[in-house]
Order: sequence, then C-alpha cells, then structure tokens
Amino acid sequence: MATKGISIALACRAFGVSETCFRYSLTRDDENEHIADLLIGLTNARKTWGFGLCFLYLRNVQGHGWNHKRVYRIYRELELNLRIRPRKRLKRKKPEELAVPEAPNLVWSMDFMADRLADGRQFRLLNVLDDFNREGLGIEVDFSLPAERVVRSLNQIIEWRGKPLTIRVDNGPEYVSSTLMS
Repeated sequence: MATKGISIALACRAFGVSETCFRYSLTRDDENEHIADLLIGLTNARKTWGFGLCFLYLRNVQGHGWNHKRVYRIYRELELNLRIRPRKRLKRKKPEELAVPEAPNLVWSMDFMADRLADGRQFRLLNVLDDFNREGLGIEVDFSLPAERVVRSLNQIIEWRGKPLTIRVDNGPEYVSSTLMS
C-alpha cells in the first residue's frame, strides 16, 4: 500500500479481505495463560487424565467457570491431546528348549490337528511322533476322536513299538478325560 499509494480499504477490496480481518491483532489474554498453567500442572500431576477429567476438575473442584471449548482449544494448543499411554507389556521368561532323547522310543509327542473338507465338515487328526528321530508312529483321522478311540490307537502303537517312558502332550481339552488318564 505504501509503494503503490492506495488506501487500506481499496487494497482489502482488491484482495477480497475485510478491513476488520486486516486490522485485527491477536492479543494474548492473561487468563488464557492461567488456564494453560493449570492444565500443564494437572497433566503433569495426573498423567492418566485426559481433557474431560481435567476440565471437570477445573470446573467442579476448583470452581472456574470457563467454557469447555475455550479450555479445549488451549489444551490442544499445548499439544496435551497427543499424549499416548504406553502399553503394559508382560515380561515372559523364555521357555526351556525341549531335550532330545538319546534313543528312540523314550519320549513320544501327541497332538491333535483339525481341518475342513470342501463341503464344510470338520475333521480331526491325532498325530503320535517319536521325539528322537521325529518319526510318525501313528495318525488317526475321523470326524470325532473320543478318548476311547485315542486310547485304542495308543495301545496299537504300544503293541507294535513298545511302551515309551513318557508321552508329551499340550494342555488341550482332549487330554482331560479320565479314560485317557488311566
């Protein structure tokens, strides 16, 4: 405006800006700074509080009558809304590696697997392995494998290979049956 020698009103009309917007200057309110100090103090003292609890504390406990929109605007300007609470992680010990037996027929592993046919029917597989050489000793496949069937299958393998010292299984519901325990 100074170089071209035109008035403020004419320059504002040329650029489509109102004169009020041109002449407006932002004034920092001391009360806004007081709100900011209170919010910073609250979020430092109570790290788990979000905006809602901070505002309710300022309104109901301390008795300030500020509008929630004003307090939230200051809360965002301070970037207090970007705090992310870290997830609590469980520290777990590494499980001990399974020992490989020194000879065959000492330790067997037994586990169930499941799959579906093309028509949607589900079938189950019982796998029995020798842990020494990872040899498959038996596979039983059917739509249902009750405990009696598992025991019969194990007895057949024991007749063929002999009785192992231990049989390793997971904590599945299939092995809870009293029939299997005996």
